[in-house]
Amino acid sequence: MGVELKNSPRVVGKEVFGNLYDCDVDILKDDERLKNIATEAVKEGNMTLLDVKAWKIGEGVSVVAIVLESHVTIHTWPEHSFATVDVYSCGSHTNPRRAFDYIVAELKAKRFNIKEADRSSEF
Repeated sequence: MGVELKNSPRVVGKEVFGNLYDCDVDILKDDERLKNIATEAVKEGNMTLLDVKAWKIGEGVSVVAIVLESHVTIHTWPEHSFATVDVYSCGSHTNPRRAFDYIVAELKAKRFNIKEADRSSEF
């Protein structure tokens, strides 16, 4: 008997998300810089940018980059040197972990936690 091969998923979904601690406070307040970081993270993750927006919320910032493959988000709380990041992408050609790692480095997080979820589906 031959080995039965499992079919590839019809939808490949990968999500990488986590909390970043002890980040650079000045970067966490800078909406334009955060938009640029999100834009570069999209490139690092081999995704296709459709649009990026940022909103100031007090001193914090929320950034949403909509990509053809899904999204990248950064939410910051400068008063706590804290940020959350979520990178979700569909497609085997993308690398959300690489995008997440880029954001961690750019925010100069001294520590972080990370979780990964397989959101693929075979239907």
